[in-house]
This record gives sequence, structure tokens and C-alpha cells, in this order.
Amino acid sequence: MYQTDQNELTFRKSSYSATQNDCVEVAHLSRGAAVRDTKSRELGHLAFADAHEWHAFLASARHADV
Repeated sequence: MYQTDQNELTFRKSSYSATQNDCVEVAHLSRGAAVRDTKSRELGHLAFADAHEWHAFLASARHADV
């Protein structure tokens, strides 16, 4: 993971969670992605440096490892 300036990112959340606040938002990076909690935006985000890191995180989340 690497540092990114949150003010320079455009976060979006899934249309499936449009009416819920218990979700995450994702921003595209040049080679990876950044993720933040919608309830705690002020705490910052996790940035994934490349597609490999991002896909590993998603695989873990799908299996409830995180």
C-alpha cells in the first residue's frame, strides 16, 4: 500500500448500497484502488498500489477474512 491524498480522490459507492450507510466507497487509482468506510470518512482510506493487492483484498473480503 502507499500514501495518497484523499482530497485528490473521487470515491463512489455501489448502487446496491445507495440507501444504506454501512458500506465502503472505492476510488480508482492509476494502477490500484483506494477504499474507505462511509461511516468514518474522516479516518482516511486504504490505498492498494496495484491490481494484485486489490484483488487479494477483495478475495479476503469475500471469504470474511477481514
